[in-house]
Amino acid sequence: MGEAFSRFERQLQFLIEADKLKHIFRKTKLFNQSRFENDAEHAWHLALMVLTLAEYSNEKSIDITKVLKMVLIHDLVEIDAGDVMVYDSINRALVRDKELAAANRIFGMLPEDQQAEFHCLWMEFENRESPEAKFAAAIDRFEPILQNHLTDYYTWRKHEITSTQLYDKNKHIQEGSQFIWDVVQHIFKEAKEKGAVI
Repeated sequence: MGEAFSRFERQLQFLIEADKLKHIFRKTKLFNQSRFENDAEHAWHLALMVLTLAEYSNEKSIDITKVLKMVLIHDLVEIDAGDVMVYDSINRALVRDKELAAANRIFGMLPEDQQAEFHCLWMEFENRESPEAKFAAAIDRFEPILQNHLTDYYTWRKHEITSTQLYDKNKHIQEGSQFIWDVVQHIFKEAKEKGAVI
């Protein structure tokens, strides 16, 4: 039981550490606008969106289990690095090294096989290296866009996000799902028509 228990202990420590994701708050509000969403809620919602919207992936033979793993672990690095809005180009560039160090520390808590798997999945997601990563990234960007759409564009208004920023930072959605990108462009157009973005 010794070796198995040691493995279990490492996995348990990782899971205890991952619980901290519940305390990392994002810049987007819940659909009912009652409060800001936390990273754990974001990951859960992404996983549900992947299961529900998988048919809209550009790649029909996509490995959904792999996509689910990516969306559930991709933001764990924010336990150390914090949440930086995608439109904040300066701080996004600065936080990259912190995120890599966080990935090494947090995934390093796991047994070596899981450590390697999770780290590879995280890097694959970050670099959008596969159809699964591209679809995961598309859903990851679609979720806060939908939140903004349903909260009268709260975050975009507050941070004075421009139409150019919306297109530049989200156009990779089409790499994972052309259908969802078409929907997103309608949302952007409506936001501009309503004066939520310039």
